[in-house]
Formats: sequence, structure tokens, C-alpha cells
Amino acid sequence: MPRQPDRIDPSSIIAQQLREYDVRGGKAQKIFAALEGAKLLEKEFSLTGVLRSLHEYAKRIVAAESVEGGLTLDPVTQMPIGVTGKIVLREPSAELKSSGFLSLDNLFAVLDDVLVENDLRVWVLLDRLDVAFVENHELEANALRALIRAYADIKNRDQISLKIFLREDIWKRITEKGMREASHLIRYVILDWPQPALLNLILRRLLNNSALVKEFDIDATSILQDAAKQEDTFYRFFPQQVEQGPQKAQTFKWLVTRCADGTGKTAPRELIHLLNCILEQEIRRLENGGAPAVNDQLFDRSVFKSALPTVSNARLNQYLYAEYASERPFVSKLEGQKAEQTPDSLANLWSLSPDAAVAKAKELVELGFFEERGTRDEPTYWVPFLYRDALNLVQGKAEAED
Repeated sequence: MPRQPDRIDPSSIIAQQLREYDVRGGKAQKIFAALEGAKLLEKEFSLTGVLRSLHEYAKRIVAAESVEGGLTLDPVTQMPIGVTGKIVLREPSAELKSSGFLSLDNLFAVLDDVLVENDLRVWVLLDRLDVAFVENHELEANALRALIRAYADIKNRDQISLKIFLREDIWKRITEKGMREASHLIRYVILDWPQPALLNLILRRLLNNSALVKEFDIDATSILQDAAKQEDTFYRFFPQQVEQGPQKAQTFKWLVTRCADGTGKTAPRELIHLLNCILEQEIRRLENGGAPAVNDQLFDRSVFKSALPTVSNARLNQYLYAEYASERPFVSKLEGQKAEQTPDSLANLWSLSPDAAVAKAKELVELGFFEERGTRDEPTYWVPFLYRDALNLVQGKAEAED
């Protein structure tokens, strides 16, 4: 079978920006000609078109290079068969160089020279990689290894920087069995979302509403620079508690804990989704004749709990089941059960031995579906609020006979 490409190439995106900046000159024209000849640079730019062209070109060039580990040449013209354009994965021979062929490494060297000559610097940002290969973890791992090799190739270029945004759970999954390519990542930052950062995120979205800022005469800049003012502003527009009582959490903590997975981490995506669902529930309540929330509050406390099922279902079906389909038979058997399970109760539910049930439960702990509690000798497995509505879980601890 043809081998998979071991590089990911952002040169088309960079070249398109050079053309939009009207960068000219011999080296720039060399880049444009090579990419246009390979049908990787179109007159009308679109990211979808670039990705489609790269995919088609990769298939052609991999097919050509897969024969006996090198390029297949036409016996008469000595040109590669099946490859359009003059860009090749490996360093071309002297004959191919004289015919205008470029390797990817040489292409980037020329790109870097053009950027230096024009005093330009380029950052290529790669995000949302979690949705690119949701149904094929092996392909995902191969693609990310290729991306990291591309990073290694490009990191020594003075004017070109590759910035990769990757979910921590995906990184952990593809490196758990070892990944030599990871040694190329000498600079990285793990993005964390502690509660002050999440509160700031909510306030930034809230104060982005110009009508609200104008109506209440709010100094948005002052608030965003002061953590205490952010909390005060939050509780100006949100109720103090969702569930009333001296032992009940305040609203912000309630929101954060309802969106946390089994690792205790709350992702901005779920928090924003929950707030959007709360907004929809409040609009529906008012349309049905409900009284406006008291004082300056934007939401009545009654709409918070009714917004949870939508978020819970999205997390279960669009994340856990979509990315880890093999876990569905185990997770789905918990539907209608207690939120806290023991090794024996899980063994009964899953028709496994207690040891096998614990091994499977620990896998689900790694995925953030379970939080492991109890002791080392007597562990229990607790399902966070984020998944409970989707599975109709009941508060409490299961026993083996359940």
C-alpha cells in the first residue's frame, strides 16, 4: 500500500498571503509557479479549497513515491509519472533540479528568504484538530505525528512559525504508547482554565453586549481589570444561588461544577454552551408569560436546571460516544442507575469479573467519565453532573444487587 505522507505542508497558505501582500520578485515568482503548477495555489483563495487541493496532491505524490521507495520516471521524458507540478517530498536528483523540481524543504527555504527580503513574519495557527479525525484514532495519531514533523522542519526558519493548539486528552492518548516525534516540541504551554479565568470569560462575553453596557452605564474596561468587580458584576446579573439554602453553592460555582468532567476540569466550551441554553430557556419562559427576573438580573433561577440536559446530551453523544465509540456499550448500561458505582455493581452491570470491571472503570476515569473515589482497597466510581442528565442517573451509591 502507498505510505502515508510524513509531512503536513502550510506553504500554500503562506504563499497566498504573500500574493495578497503583493510581494514580487524572482524568488516569490518561483514559489507561486511551483504551487500553481501543482494546483495548490488558486486565484480565489478559500481554506476548504486549499485543503482539498493538498489532499489530492498528497495522494498523487505518495502514489508516485511509493514505487520502490522513489519517484517513477517516464522512460522517454525522465519526468515523474502521476505527479502534477514540480514539488516532491524528497530531495530531487540533479536532473530533476535542472528541470525545476523543488523539495518541500527547499520550498520553505525560499519562502523564508522571501519573507526576510520583505521584512515579514508569518504565524500559521492550527486549531480544532479534535474534530478532524473523530472516527479514526489511528489516522489521527499518524496525522498529528506528521504535523509535529512539519513543526520540527519549520521551527528553524526565522520568519515562519507554526502554532499548534491541541486538546490535552488527545495529546495524552497519542503519546501514551510512546511518540519519538514529541521530542521536537521544545516549547509548549498547557492552557488551563481555573475559576477566575472562567469568570473573566463570562464577563467578557457579557460585556461584549453593547446594548447592555449602554443601558446600565457600565465601565467595561474597569471591570475586566478588577477581579472583585467581575464577581460583583456577575451577581448583579445572575441570581446569588440556583438552589437556595445555607449549604448550597453560589451560582458561579454551581455553573462550574455542573460543567466539570471526572478530572474536575471545566472546559470553556461546556460552560458557554450551558450559558447559551440558559439564555434560550429564559427567552422561552418570558415568551410563555413568565415575570421578568428580579432587580437587574437577566435570568430567573428556575431556568438553570432546565438548561442542563441539552449540555449533558451534547457532551455524551457529540464527544464521548463520537470519539470513543468502543466505550458506548459500557457507558450506556449505566442509564437509569445510581451515580456512584462500586466494582461489584459494575461487574454485574457489565457482566465482567470485578477485576475486569475495575480495569474498564479506570479507562473511563482517564476519559473523564468517572471520578475515582473511596480508598485504594475499596474504590468507587462517581459520574460527574455533566453526564448525569443524559443517562438519567439517580443520586446515591449503588450496591452489587442493584
